[in-house]
Parts: sequence; structure tokens; C-alpha cells
Amino acid sequence: MKLPARVGLVGCGIISTRYIEVSRELPEFDIIACADAVPAAAKSQAGKYGLRVLPPEDLFAAPDIDMVLNLTPPPAHYSVGKAALEAGKAVYSEKPLAATFAEGRELMALAKGKNLRIGCAPDTFLGAGYQSARLYLDEGIVGAPVAATAFMMSRGHEYWHANPAFYYKPGGGPMLDMGVYYLTALVHLLGPVKRVTGSARATWSERTIYSEPHKGEVIEVEVPTFVAGLLDFACGAIGTIITTFDTQASGLPRIELYGETGTLNLPDPNTFGGPLQVRTHADDSWKDLPLRFGHAGNSRGIGPADMAVGTVEEEQHRANGEVALHVLEIMESIQAASETGRHVELSTRCERPRLLPEGVYAGVRPD
Repeated sequence: MKLPARVGLVGCGIISTRYIEVSRELPEFDIIACADAVPAAAKSQAGKYGLRVLPPEDLFAAPDIDMVLNLTPPPAHYSVGKAALEAGKAVYSEKPLAATFAEGRELMALAKGKNLRIGCAPDTFLGAGYQSARLYLDEGIVGAPVAATAFMMSRGHEYWHANPAFYYKPGGGPMLDMGVYYLTALVHLLGPVKRVTGSARATWSERTIYSEPHKGEVIEVEVPTFVAGLLDFACGAIGTIITTFDTQASGLPRIELYGETGTLNLPDPNTFGGPLQVRTHADDSWKDLPLRFGHAGNSRGIGPADMAVGTVEEEQHRANGEVALHVLEIMESIQAASETGRHVELSTRCERPRLLPEGVYAGVRPD
């Protein structure tokens, strides 16, 4: 592979627009072709951005495609990712890596057997907010980590999303849909989790849609919509996470990290920027911390850019499959703990992703 990596996109939904736009801004990768199960969707994006339209199987086989960007709905992540890997392509997938841990593990084994790379969203932890937070943490601004809390408290997608039904079906729910951002951020900061427990429930068996165009229709709920987990990190810190579609409002912080000498108040992990605040034993109030990295705006696409660079430079990319698989096991194990009433020991481990070079504001490499 040479830079820019030549990328074929599969899945031309709303999120594909931002990936295409970012690929035009970053020097490390270039989206040159697209495919979708709905041909009209692929043709629309191709017309707007000058892409080549291909059936998925032809895109996987194309000799001028280095990497497949899998932006299909989560239930298709496994089948599309597997087909691309079997065709000899590296794969970067939207989150989660797969709908189940078993599927994710199979994808990773297939990639390893073929000596191919897998990357996976979210890449928000590569933005200015969480890269800066990690640097401050590693510099000891709050001392050794003691604990962390993460809260994704929201009402459901039926209040605003045009097609909310999926979020209440297998592969959806607040943990797989949104908890993945919070857990990835925590693993980036604290490293892998060794054991979890938790409780989960579906508060309502049916949900009425209030948004157009399906207003008034009823969704049958098939997944938990309130999920609470306890995380024992290998570093010794204890984490608490709650994700829910069942609350109308909340004043809780998104993520806080508690050290021996202070606390970091961290930004929404579904964004790339700040604010980032600290309060230590010597402070009377919260203090704003300057962001020390670039990519504070909507930079979805840093992940595949870094994966392309990692391939060329023979370094592990940061939004990698090992992190994604570990986070997927955490999410599934919290559910298993709730069902069995016990702690669950995790079978996977991953390394904390390396920090980006400090002060990089364009792509993901120093000038």
C-alpha cells in the first residue's frame, strides 16, 4: 500500500458523507469507489463526489482498492467485513465491530490468518479532547487513576430519528449504539478491562414513534434499554457505566476520571473536541485545560487515515480491531452478567492505543 490509501466505501447512508468529506481533507486516504445494497444511494453519493459505483462483490475484487470502509448497518458488519477480508482487503468498519462477540472474534481470526488489518470506529478518541486528556493523565495531572464514571442518559430515538426501529432490535440498544464511544474512551485512557458485572432491563416492551415519517407506529423492543455495568480495569481502577434510552433528562457528566490527587471532567466521547476540565486538591474550582492536539471538529475518518499510515510504516494503528473486539466483549459480558447474576472474566486484552504526535493539526502524521 502507498499513501494515500485507495478506499472503497460500502454503505452510502448519512454517515458516509462525512467520511467522504474528511477523506478530501486528509492526505492519508482517498475514497474512490462506493457500493450500497440500494443502488440509488450509491449513485447519489457517486454523483456528488465523483466516485466510481460498483456492486459490493466487484468493489471487493477491484485491484485498485486497498481498503474497504464498511459503513453498513451493524447487523451487516460481519458479512460485509468477512467478504472483504476473504477478497484480500483490509477493512475499517463503523462501530461496533460486529453484532456479537463471536462474529467479531471470527473476523479477527480471519484477518490474522490472511495477514490483513482491521480497524473500527469510534475514532473520536483520536480527536483533540481525548488525546489531550490522555496526555494530561499520563503526565500525572490527577495522580494515579482510582475510578471513572460514564453516563449516557437519553430518551429514545423514537423522539427524533427518521427510522428508529433498528435501535430496539438485536445489534441496537444504548450499549452497542452509544456505550461503545464511552468504553472506547475509557480503554484509551485506562487500558483493558479484566472483569465486569452489571444489570440490564427493557423498561417498556413497546415504544411509540413520535418522529416523522413513522409517527404513531409502535416498535417492539427486543433489547435492554437501561444497562448498568461495573468494570474492573487491569490497572486497578474501577469503572461505572450507565447507558439508557429511558430517561427524559439528566444533569450527570458524560465521563469523569478520578485520580489520587484530582478529577478530570471529560467531554462527550461522541465528539472530537472539548471542553476538558480539571480540579485538584489544590483548586477551589474547576479549571479549563487547553487542547494540545488537532481535530477538534467533526473528524470522522481519522481512524482509517491512521490505519493507512500504520500499514505503510508497519506500526499498529490506533482504532484497531483488538480494541474494538475487547470493547465488544465488555458490552456483551455486561449483558451476560445481568442474565447470570455473576461477574464475568474477560477473555480478551488489548494495549492502550498510542497517542498521536502532539501538535498534529492536519493529517495524523507530523509534517
